[in-house]
Amino acid sequence: MTRPVLVWSEIPVTDMQKACAFYAEVFGYKMEIDTSGPNPMAVLNAEMSGPAGNLYPGKPAVAGTGPTVHLALAPGDTVEAAGDRAEAAGGTVSGPLVEMPFGRWSYATDPDGNSIGLFEAKG
Repeated sequence: MTRPVLVWSEIPVTDMQKACAFYAEVFGYKMEIDTSGPNPMAVLNAEMSGPAGNLYPGKPAVAGTGPTVHLALAPGDTVEAAGDRAEAAGGTVSGPLVEMPFGRWSYATDPDGNSIGLFEAKG
């Protein structure tokens, strides 16, 4: 049996409302802040049935030092359109467009400076 490589990711943010608005705008995710646990969190796209992740109140890594979480765009969406939305929502897009046989992506940062990949699957 093959096990998933990524089980869960957590992205630290300084302003939960602002971060939820950014990820909803860029990726079209349904974002809700859940305060039922010991810390507030917002699950990316309210999806917990497989590998996914969440936002939480925390201190982002210094720009250029943290991990990059590549997030899938919706089918039919493009890296270019997502990049435009990211910049309009307070993020940045950096570096060249990367193309591989399985898809393409651009590196970006959210408003807190977290490194993300805007990933468009091939096909």
